[in-house]
Amino acid sequence: MSFKKILVGIDNSQLCNSVFTQALELAQMNKGSLMLLHCLSSETVGEPPVPMSFEMSVYPEMMNAAYEANQVLMQQKTTEARTWLQSYCDTATSQGVPTNFDYQVGNPGHSLCTVARSWDADLIVLGRRGLTGLAEAMLGSVSNYVLHHAPCSVLVIQQG
Repeated sequence: MSFKKILVGIDNSQLCNSVFTQALELAQMNKGSLMLLHCLSSETVGEPPVPMSFEMSVYPEMMNAAYEANQVLMQQKTTEARTWLQSYCDTATSQGVPTNFDYQVGNPGHSLCTVARSWDADLIVLGRRGLTGLAEAMLGSVSNYVLHHAPCSVLVIQQG
């Protein structure tokens, strides 16, 4: 099987370099292209404290301040993501692999599957942090979601 269109789920973790390297090698072997995707989720950005409903009418300034702080944080995270995604993209392109990148706000697993479907990916490459038990139940597992919902083959790189 040949993988010509490889979607890479990327974040700014230590595992990310292994995920990117494996995807790049597969793209080189198959003369394929890469699409790097990063998702900004509420866990990534953090959520501002939201006042209780009775406080909203009493402290509208608090709501405005929380909203503005969240917007600044989102802009900062977006700028950071764009910078390191561009760096990965430049690395792949310099090694002869056509590469694009995108970032979205949303659930990472769902976003990966949606982009894989719309881009007509042959393979999704992503990492797995190795969460189990309660941690996996509480935080969810992007890799598990993608394995069960992807429209194409999936390669999961395990954190060692």
